[in-house]
Amino acid sequence: MKQLLRFKRQMLLCLIFLMGLLHVGAAQQGSNVYHFNLSEEIGPAAWRKTDRAFLEAKESGATIMLIEINTYGGMLNYADSIRTKILNTPLKTIGFINHNAASAGALIAIACDKIYMVKGASMGAASVVNPQGEIMPEKYQSYMRSLMRATAEAKGRDPKVAEAFVDPDVVLPQLKEPGKVLTLTTAEAVKIGLATSEVTDLKDIFVKERLTSPIVHRYQATWIDQVINFLINPAVSGVLILLIIGGIYFEMQTPGIGFALVIAIIAASLFFAPLYIQGLADNWEIALFVIGLILLLLEVFVIPGFGVAGILGIIALVCGLAFSMVPNEQFNFLPVEPNQIMTSFIIVIVSTIASIILSVIFGKSILKSSAFKRLVLADEQQSGLGYVSSVKLTDLINKEGIAKTALRPSGKVEIEGKWYDAVALDGFVEKDTIVYVEKHENYNLFVRKKADDKVY
Repeated sequence: MKQLLRFKRQMLLCLIFLMGLLHVGAAQQGSNVYHFNLSEEIGPAAWRKTDRAFLEAKESGATIMLIEINTYGGMLNYADSIRTKILNTPLKTIGFINHNAASAGALIAIACDKIYMVKGASMGAASVVNPQGEIMPEKYQSYMRSLMRATAEAKGRDPKVAEAFVDPDVVLPQLKEPGKVLTLTTAEAVKIGLATSEVTDLKDIFVKERLTSPIVHRYQATWIDQVINFLINPAVSGVLILLIIGGIYFEMQTPGIGFALVIAIIAASLFFAPLYIQGLADNWEIALFVIGLILLLLEVFVIPGFGVAGILGIIALVCGLAFSMVPNEQFNFLPVEPNQIMTSFIIVIVSTIASIILSVIFGKSILKSSAFKRLVLADEQQSGLGYVSSVKLTDLINKEGIAKTALRPSGKVEIEGKWYDAVALDGFVEKDTIVYVEKHENYNLFVRKKADDKVY
């Protein structure tokens, strides 16, 4: 009788065990997995990809987010945004390190619920450095240490190990030398429990997670992503700034042109739009650029000479462009590296100077080209209104006339009863001032004030 009871108990336990296995198998079979790669430098493009990936994972009904990491790091503020997105998601998150998770990559990895690493992979070395690889000041290291500790604690990992990725003074005798930041191999990370296991590929992860027939959704980059990533490249941004400044320069220097302004507007749109979408450019930065442009136009066309408005316009223009390339919250640039801010200003200033130099050197030949003349929006000049052909302008050299409009620096002058387009070589000439013709180019006379004579 006792043997029969014992046999029944054993059979019941076996039945419960089998039911549990079937339940686990049913739960794991057909699980939705969303997979995307972080193989680029951690920055605006990586953050935009991550944000979109989590949105698509939610729409697809995925229950597991698998992030394949192979990066040497990048910008700390974007790594923090990605970390926060991972910590706040209700999805199960798996970090797959294939092969590097350095610096910002290590922060992202330890934010995941589980970490798998291929053989020969490494993670760590998360000290904050500038583009030259030099260690940044203590306030940046302190901020990174706190992020590492908080992230490790949130996931039940050893915060001391996470902090050792940043701080060389953390003592871990069996893992690193004194005075060195921590970098772990796959075997070391698995041994101390930071990583779950060593794997060979994604299929190996599915096996270890008991995902028998997972439905895998993969991130697909669109052409919009590719265009945005291309436009936010610093080299492309420099070219766009060159076109913006060059277009403004031509528009102010050459009367009757509309094409140059169109080029400047298109270049400005291509410059600011992707930066705004990426969260780099804010409304106040775009407004600062527009204010600078307005001040410059007022200085050229309304206010005589070149003074405070012009200087403030240049400063606003440069700051609006430079700050748009750097993430910040209302002038709060922490934790953005100072070198990153300096680099953006250098790109803007160098592009501006190069644009002006190229405009001065090649401006005349561009204006004379037949292709450019077909694009110029010029007013019709009728002989009945006093306009004459430029063929006769040579006869006007050294002749005197009267400024019929203010020249800022372009306008109209009257010579021997006929009106001509003119550009003041003095920069600004008031209306009714006596001028004389020094030279002519194309349809324009270039004039100077004659002493201080003025008609009243």
